[in-house]
Amino acid sequence: MWTERVAAAAVRHRPAVGTVWLLVLLLGGAAAVLGLGRLDQSFTASGGPGHAANRAVQERYGNGAAVAPLVAVVTWPAGTDVRARDGRLAEALDRAAGPGARTVSYAATGDGAFLGADGRTAYALVYPAAGKPDLAGLTAVEDAAVALRAGLRAELPEARTEVTGVLPLQHDSALAGPGPVALAAKAACALGLLLVLVLAFRSPLGVLAPLLLAAVTSVGALLLVEAVAGFTEIGFVVVYLVPVTALVVSVHRWAQPAGPAAARSAVTGSAAGAAACAVLAVFPAAFLRSVGVAGLAVCAVGAAAALTLTPVLRSPARPAPLRPTRAPRAALPALGLVLLVLLTGAATQLRVGNPEARTLVAGGPARDGLDRLAAAGVPSGVLNPLEVLVPGGGDAAAVAARAARVPGVLLAAAPAGWHRAGSALVVVVPVEEPMTAAGAGTVTALRSALADTGALVGGSGVVDRDLVDGVYGLLPYAVPAAALAAFGVLARRPGRGPAARAVLGGLLAAGASAGALVVVWQWGPAGTGAVTGWVPLVVGAFAFCVSLERAAASAAGGPGWAGPVAAGAGALAVLAVGIGPQVELALLVTGFAVGAVADALAGPWTGVHPGVRQDWSRPRPPLPSSIDDRDHESDRSRHGR
Repeated sequence: MWTERVAAAAVRHRPAVGTVWLLVLLLGGAAAVLGLGRLDQSFTASGGPGHAANRAVQERYGNGAAVAPLVAVVTWPAGTDVRARDGRLAEALDRAAGPGARTVSYAATGDGAFLGADGRTAYALVYPAAGKPDLAGLTAVEDAAVALRAGLRAELPEARTEVTGVLPLQHDSALAGPGPVALAAKAACALGLLLVLVLAFRSPLGVLAPLLLAAVTSVGALLLVEAVAGFTEIGFVVVYLVPVTALVVSVHRWAQPAGPAAARSAVTGSAAGAAACAVLAVFPAAFLRSVGVAGLAVCAVGAAAALTLTPVLRSPARPAPLRPTRAPRAALPALGLVLLVLLTGAATQLRVGNPEARTLVAGGPARDGLDRLAAAGVPSGVLNPLEVLVPGGGDAAAVAARAARVPGVLLAAAPAGWHRAGSALVVVVPVEEPMTAAGAGTVTALRSALADTGALVGGSGVVDRDLVDGVYGLLPYAVPAAALAAFGVLARRPGRGPAARAVLGGLLAAGASAGALVVVWQWGPAGTGAVTGWVPLVVGAFAFCVSLERAAASAAGGPGWAGPVAAGAGALAVLAVGIGPQVELALLVTGFAVGAVADALAGPWTGVHPGVRQDWSRPRPPLPSSIDDRDHESDRSRHGR
């Protein structure tokens, strides 16, 4: 077979192969870091009506759109007439917000919805001059929040002033860092990862080799992804998907016994994953394309590493003897299957969107501002306002009046200075945050109410709705298509029955990972109310791809302990990196960890049972100590015929 010839050639040219992969790791790693700027860092869905509106707003006004505004909160001393003082607040905002910023408050609109129910508090929306929906733009908004907070406190020393917003809340969460308990948990997980590898492979090489394979696979895959990003939009989310998938697959492949069957199973698993990811890549949605391209790259580079670097790393020493695999008690796989089915059912209740503002951070300056809004009776929907772009010739005041009558809208206003290139902007503040059922209903109702005006509804509040409509709406077509593509590859070898079980296991693992996010975060004590939209897509693709790899290796006669070891290593690795106060990172870590474990739970039901022989290779004598020896023995057998 060609896989044996490639592996044998790699062993014969160990120095050259080792040098190539070392260059990939070192020089490629540096190039991959430098090339991250090619990736789309907006974390927003493309192609939807909200994305088109936000792009138009960004082009004309240079700020706002998909980037949520800052919210300045001012509480005056008791007995103060807040309406009389709002003119002073407007002047302070003009000076503190800086040139080019857009602001709107009670002074600009006369709308009492900008005032708190306590009679002492007023708030204003501030769109800094700079701020695109990418990492650099978000950093600029965070800097603007610090400057705005300091400027308002200097301008209004007699009042209590705070600055909050979605981005400041997320920023404070990142600054908080993990506490002592979280640091101890991270250290325990890192040590647990090493312990799992030591117990599984019982040698220093066994610990280092899968980590090295994961590293070179990650770097090579990122280089391929960044190359593709030069021609089409690829989202930054692939930076999370690639290394975790590479780690679990590499651990699993290193656990396989050396020989032709292991190489062929690696190629088959990679081909099945690549086929599924290629299908995702052709769907007209940026997120699906990004996930598909990233998965395809991991499969391609992983297969190359399995055929060349893995035999080179194995060749210096005799392979360790395989430990016997004990069949688990019937009750344990049954409980695992029940858990997978229940979690997959919970995934049907997934609500896509950014976590509710109150769950983003427990303390800090931005949380102080959010608490002041709540104490004054101002709803949290003000953190995610909508921006309606009224085309030239349109009546912005009439659009604002119509929007104000939509159920769930707190206020709608057409600020006098918000005009560019013949267009005008109307700000619409919902009562509820957009990730809630009520908030999503408000966005839908607003679009319907303004459908005949030619106005475009954008703003930070529509991003989640676009993701649901533009990406999740395609999943009923994309998931079966990807599953059929993977089945088509696996059906050739190891066969239709194992292929069907493998695909089913992958779907169960993907569904269970999404369901766990619902149970742990959406319904759990954190009560985020929603799950960040791109997270289930990434962890689902991860769970599906590693499940295909596990099934292919199992069908080739690989040891039953490989799946649990790979799952444990992957779960511990992501926990060691991701435990901390950042909610969105914690969501991602939870999904990855559960995805890995879910695949291990699906293994007893969807894999090939021990002792069942598959037609991966002809019966052979006991394996020699190295691929070189196998190659010489093969030559002798051919000459002796």
